[in-house]
Amino acid sequence: MNPSTTLALGAASTRAPAVPTETASGDDTTDCAQVKRIALTFDDGPAATYTAELLKDLAPYKARVTFFTVGQNVAAHPELVRAEAKAGHEVGNHSWSHPDLTRLTTAQVQQQLERTSAAIKAATSKAPTTLSPVLWDVDTEDWKYRDAAKVARTVIDKASRNDVVLMHDIHATSVAAVPEILKTLTARGYPFVTVSHLRATL
Repeated sequence: MNPSTTLALGAASTRAPAVPTETASGDDTTDCAQVKRIALTFDDGPAATYTAELLKDLAPYKARVTFFTVGQNVAAHPELVRAEAKAGHEVGNHSWSHPDLTRLTTAQVQQQLERTSAAIKAATSKAPTTLSPVLWDVDTEDWKYRDAAKVARTVIDKASRNDVVLMHDIHATSVAAVPEILKTLTARGYPFVTVSHLRATL
């Protein structure tokens, strides 16, 4: 039930970031049957100040993404989770402290998930609705390669229609890769949608 000592989950005490105030104008209306699209996902946050920077980068493109949040970071930075939801992004459950769930009892797994869902609901007034496991098509391995250019190139070169891309908003280099990803794939005709939106139209 304790977080790994080797995984930086981004909830360290730092000066509070300026929280973005972008507001989405309703549900995503992208017609996924007619266009190619990409679902960017960000695990393990929110993290000050990286998540705030990411939200600002996404806004000009009207890109919607899915954040799979860690409960202890939700509790540490509820204002960032509120900003994610307010901007029209999807907030999902990535356990409370990121343990290896295969080593926990059923009761412990349930506690990890329920505690995180409660924290998300407390921050956003809405419990997460993405309940089934979500896997990815493109793993950037951004935790291994702390190189923004390499991360961006991996997504740009490998991502294709209807792909789910795995990234982490707890790494500065991953967040720094996002503007180039948005610019390049937008020019290629890709809108950025949430995992739930993608699944609903497959």
